Amino acid sequence: QGPWNSSYRLGPVRLLTATLRPYLNAVRATLQAALCLENFSSQVVERHNKPEVEVRSSKELLLQPVIISRNEKEKVLIEGSINSVRVSIAVKQADEIEKILCHKFMRFMMMRAENFFILRRKPVEGYDISFLITNFHTEQMYKHKLVDFVIHFMEEIDKEISEMKLSVNARARIVAEEFLKNVSFTPHFCSHSALL
Repeated sequence: QGPWNSSYRLGPVRLLTATLRPYLNAVRATLQAALCLENFSSQVVERHNKPEVEVRSSKELLLQPVIISRNEKEKVLIEGSINSVRVSIAVKQADEIEKILCHKFMRFMMMRAENFFILRRKPVEGYDISFLITNFHTEQMYKHKLVDFVIHFMEEIDKEISEMKLSVNARARIVAEEFLKNVSFTPHFCSHSALL
Protein backbone atom coordinates (compact mmCIF):
# COMPACT_ATOMS: atom_id res chain seq x y z
CA GLN A 1 0.00 0.00 0.00
CA GLY A 2 1.64 3.22 -1.21
CA PRO A 3 1.59 6.56 0.57
CA TRP A 4 -0.97 8.02 -1.87
CA ASN A 5 -3.55 5.47 -0.72
CA SER A 6 -3.30 6.57 2.90
CA SER A 7 -6.55 7.87 4.33
CA TYR A 8 -4.90 10.87 6.00
CA ARG A 9 -4.10 12.32 2.57
CA LEU A 10 -7.54 12.00 1.02
CA GLY A 11 -9.72 12.45 4.12
CA PRO A 12 -9.96 16.28 4.24
CA VAL A 13 -10.76 16.52 0.52
CA ARG A 14 -13.63 14.03 0.82
CA LEU A 15 -14.97 15.84 3.88
CA LEU A 16 -14.93 19.21 2.12
CA THR A 17 -16.67 17.82 -0.96
CA ALA A 18 -19.26 16.01 1.15
CA THR A 19 -20.25 19.20 3.01
CA LEU A 20 -20.29 21.35 -0.14
CA ARG A 21 -22.06 18.93 -2.49
CA PRO A 22 -25.67 19.19 -1.13
CA TYR A 23 -25.41 23.00 -1.22
CA LEU A 24 -24.22 23.00 -4.84
CA ASN A 25 -26.83 20.40 -5.83
CA ALA A 26 -29.60 22.62 -4.43
CA VAL A 27 -28.25 25.63 -6.36
CA ARG A 28 -27.96 23.56 -9.56
CA ALA A 29 -31.53 22.22 -9.33
CA THR A 30 -32.97 25.70 -8.63
CA LEU A 31 -31.00 27.25 -11.50
CA GLN A 32 -32.12 24.56 -13.94
CA ALA A 33 -35.75 25.29 -13.02
CA ALA A 34 -35.30 29.08 -13.16
CA LEU A 35 -33.60 29.06 -16.57
CA CYS A 36 -36.80 28.24 -18.46
CA LEU A 37 -36.71 31.64 -20.17
CA GLU A 38 -38.46 33.04 -23.22
CA ASN A 39 -38.36 36.21 -25.28
CA PHE A 40 -40.77 38.78 -23.84
CA SER A 41 -41.23 42.40 -24.88
CA SER A 42 -41.94 45.12 -22.34
CA GLN A 43 -45.59 45.65 -21.40
CA VAL A 44 -44.86 49.29 -20.52
CA VAL A 45 -42.66 50.61 -23.34
CA GLU A 46 -43.37 49.59 -26.91
CA ARG A 47 -40.61 47.75 -28.82
CA HIS A 48 -38.43 47.45 -25.73
CA ASN A 49 -37.03 44.16 -24.50
CA LYS A 50 -35.37 44.52 -21.11
CA PRO A 51 -34.51 41.93 -18.43
CA GLU A 52 -37.64 41.98 -16.25
CA VAL A 53 -35.65 40.87 -13.21
CA GLU A 54 -33.79 44.19 -13.44
CA VAL A 55 -36.49 46.68 -14.51
CA ARG A 56 -39.26 45.11 -12.33
CA SER A 57 -41.99 46.94 -14.22
CA SER A 58 -44.59 44.13 -14.04
CA LYS A 59 -44.98 42.09 -10.86
CA GLU A 60 -46.80 39.26 -12.64
CA LEU A 61 -43.64 38.53 -14.67
CA LEU A 62 -41.43 38.00 -11.60
CA LEU A 63 -40.91 34.74 -9.74
CA GLN A 64 -40.54 34.40 -5.99
CA PRO A 65 -36.85 34.97 -5.07
CA VAL A 66 -35.10 31.92 -3.60
CA ILE A 67 -32.26 32.07 -1.06
CA ILE A 68 -30.14 28.92 -0.68
CA SER A 69 -27.93 29.20 2.39
CA ARG A 70 -25.09 26.97 3.51
CA ASN A 71 -24.45 29.05 6.64
CA GLU A 72 -24.71 32.69 7.72
CA LYS A 73 -21.85 33.79 5.44
CA GLU A 74 -22.37 31.55 2.40
CA LYS A 75 -25.61 31.94 0.46
CA VAL A 76 -27.03 32.32 -3.04
CA LEU A 77 -29.97 34.51 -4.08
CA ILE A 78 -31.75 33.40 -7.26
CA GLU A 79 -34.25 35.91 -8.66
CA GLY A 80 -36.22 34.71 -11.66
CA SER A 81 -38.52 36.30 -14.22
CA ILE A 82 -40.06 35.44 -17.57
CA ASN A 83 -37.00 36.46 -19.61
CA SER A 84 -34.07 36.70 -17.18
CA VAL A 85 -32.50 35.30 -14.01
CA ARG A 86 -30.22 37.11 -11.57
CA VAL A 87 -27.89 34.99 -9.44
CA SER A 88 -26.14 36.67 -6.50
CA ILE A 89 -23.47 34.89 -4.46
CA ALA A 90 -22.18 35.68 -0.97
CA VAL A 91 -18.71 34.18 -0.46
CA LYS A 92 -17.38 32.97 2.89
CA GLN A 93 -15.03 35.53 4.48
CA ALA A 94 -13.61 34.32 7.78
CA ASP A 95 -11.41 37.31 8.64
CA GLU A 96 -10.34 40.77 7.49
CA ILE A 97 -7.69 39.43 5.08
CA GLU A 98 -10.28 37.27 3.31
CA LYS A 99 -12.66 40.24 3.10
CA ILE A 100 -9.98 42.38 1.42
CA LEU A 101 -8.92 39.57 -0.94
CA CYS A 102 -12.54 38.79 -1.86
CA HIS A 103 -13.30 42.46 -2.54
CA LYS A 104 -10.20 42.90 -4.72
CA PHE A 105 -10.79 39.66 -6.62
CA MET A 106 -14.46 40.44 -7.32
CA ARG A 107 -13.59 44.00 -8.37
CA PHE A 108 -10.97 42.61 -10.77
CA MET A 109 -13.58 40.32 -12.35
CA MET A 110 -16.36 42.91 -12.53
CA MET A 111 -14.08 45.40 -14.29
CA ARG A 112 -13.81 42.75 -17.03
CA ALA A 113 -17.51 41.85 -17.05
CA GLU A 114 -17.79 42.08 -20.84
CA ASN A 115 -15.43 39.10 -21.15
CA PHE A 116 -17.72 36.92 -19.00
CA PHE A 117 -20.98 37.87 -20.82
CA ILE A 118 -23.29 37.00 -17.89
CA LEU A 119 -21.35 38.81 -15.16
CA ARG A 120 -23.01 41.91 -13.67
CA ARG A 121 -20.83 44.99 -13.17
CA LYS A 122 -22.28 45.66 -9.73
CA PRO A 123 -23.44 43.01 -7.26
CA VAL A 124 -26.80 43.06 -5.52
CA GLU A 125 -26.55 44.72 -2.11
CA GLY A 126 -25.50 42.24 0.57
CA TYR A 127 -23.75 39.92 -1.91
CA ASP A 128 -20.24 39.78 -3.37
CA ILE A 129 -20.93 39.04 -7.03
CA SER A 130 -23.97 38.80 -9.31
CA PHE A 131 -24.68 37.13 -12.65
CA LEU A 132 -27.47 38.15 -15.04
CA ILE A 133 -28.67 35.48 -17.48
CA THR A 134 -31.21 36.53 -20.12
CA ASN A 135 -33.18 34.61 -22.73
CA PHE A 136 -30.64 35.78 -25.33
CA HIS A 137 -27.87 33.99 -23.41
CA THR A 138 -29.88 30.75 -23.25
CA GLU A 139 -30.61 31.01 -26.99
CA GLN A 140 -26.94 31.49 -27.90
CA MET A 141 -25.35 29.18 -25.30
CA TYR A 142 -26.08 25.76 -23.86
CA LYS A 143 -28.27 26.09 -20.79
CA HIS A 144 -26.53 23.30 -18.88
CA LYS A 145 -23.14 24.91 -19.62
CA LEU A 146 -24.32 28.19 -18.06
CA VAL A 147 -25.36 26.28 -14.94
CA ASP A 148 -22.03 24.43 -14.92
CA PHE A 149 -20.17 27.76 -15.12
CA VAL A 150 -21.94 29.18 -12.05
CA ILE A 151 -21.44 25.96 -10.07
CA HIS A 152 -17.77 25.75 -11.08
CA PHE A 153 -17.28 29.37 -10.02
CA MET A 154 -18.78 28.57 -6.60
CA GLU A 155 -16.52 25.53 -6.24
CA GLU A 156 -13.34 27.41 -7.17
CA ILE A 157 -13.80 30.80 -5.49
CA ASP A 158 -13.12 29.53 -1.94
CA LYS A 159 -10.01 27.71 -3.16
CA GLU A 160 -8.74 30.83 -4.97
CA ILE A 161 -9.19 33.06 -1.92
CA SER A 162 -7.53 30.46 0.36
CA GLU A 163 -4.53 30.22 -1.99
CA MET A 164 -4.22 34.01 -2.16
CA LYS A 165 -4.38 34.19 1.64
CA LEU A 166 -1.59 31.61 1.97
CA SER A 167 0.49 33.57 -0.54
CA VAL A 168 -0.05 36.84 1.36
CA ASN A 169 0.86 35.19 4.68
CA ALA A 170 4.00 33.63 3.19
CA ARG A 171 5.09 36.97 1.74
CA ALA A 172 4.38 38.73 5.05
CA ARG A 173 6.50 36.14 6.88
CA ILE A 174 9.45 36.68 4.51
CA VAL A 175 9.16 40.47 4.82
CA ALA A 176 9.05 40.22 8.62
CA GLU A 177 12.11 37.94 8.67
CA GLU A 178 14.09 40.32 6.42
CA PHE A 179 13.06 43.30 8.52
CA LEU A 180 14.06 41.62 11.77
CA LYS A 181 17.48 40.67 10.34
CA ASN A 182 18.33 44.35 10.01
CA VAL A 183 17.13 45.30 13.47
CA SER A 184 19.75 45.02 16.18
CA PHE A 185 18.53 44.02 19.61
CA THR A 186 21.43 45.47 21.62
CA PRO A 187 20.41 45.83 25.27
CA HIS A 188 21.17 49.20 26.85
CA PHE A 189 22.25 48.92 30.47
CA CYS A 190 22.35 51.89 32.78
CA SER A 191 23.96 52.09 36.17
CA HIS A 192 22.00 52.29 39.39
CA SER A 193 23.47 55.72 40.11
CA ALA A 194 22.12 57.10 36.80
CA LEU A 195 18.61 56.21 37.85
CA LEU A 196 18.87 58.23 41.08
